[in-house]
Amino acid sequence: MGASRTVVVGDIHGCYDELLALVELVGLRGGDRLVCVGDLVVKGEKSREVLELFMRDARFSSVLGNHDRALLRAWKGERAELKPAQEKCRTQLEEGRERYAAFLDSLPLFIDLGSHVVVHAGLRPGVALAEQSAEDLTELRTLGPDRTSRVGTPWYEVYEGERVALFGHWPMTPPRSGPRALGLDTGCVYGYSLTAYAVETGEFFSVPARRAYEAPRGRVENENG
Repeated sequence: MGASRTVVVGDIHGCYDELLALVELVGLRGGDRLVCVGDLVVKGEKSREVLELFMRDARFSSVLGNHDRALLRAWKGERAELKPAQEKCRTQLEEGRERYAAFLDSLPLFIDLGSHVVVHAGLRPGVALAEQSAEDLTELRTLGPDRTSRVGTPWYEVYEGERVALFGHWPMTPPRSGPRALGLDTGCVYGYSLTAYAVETGEFFSVPARRAYEAPRGRVENENG
């Protein structure tokens, strides 16, 4: 038995079969920890199975993603309008809604691992970790007037925080990276792959998507991919 590991996995989006394949590839042991960068649900076919696994297995934890947050806010009556994929997921999870809502409500906006910090979308450069807004943590892409825009200076190219940021939200293959940030969303739900990173060793693990469950809004493969 080796030392316990912390394995951080990209956006799952209901891709349960791929998650199980990744866990097998990693060889997750009893003393290991698996942390997701958020967006456990929506778009893929098995959001319920993903939630049940994270709720059942103490080794599994996650931060709150923007889709998780939208669903939770709708269940709380804070948000009336959902995107079609979110509304479909809400309908699918209606049976067991209270349990799932309580679980999502328990998820933090970031997980501090000491040397690294896990967030869903991003960190505003120059802002202390404890002072980051929920919107930036779950939606940030670029540093212009619209945090959700795909056009502009990506936050991770500028971020030079004390902790290396491990994030998802903005899929690309190979993964996005900056001086102190590493993206782990490689677009599994769009037919690409599900990727994990072992914090202690710097190893990457990746399994292919079984199929594309939804078409991406933007480009997933970069110009060199």
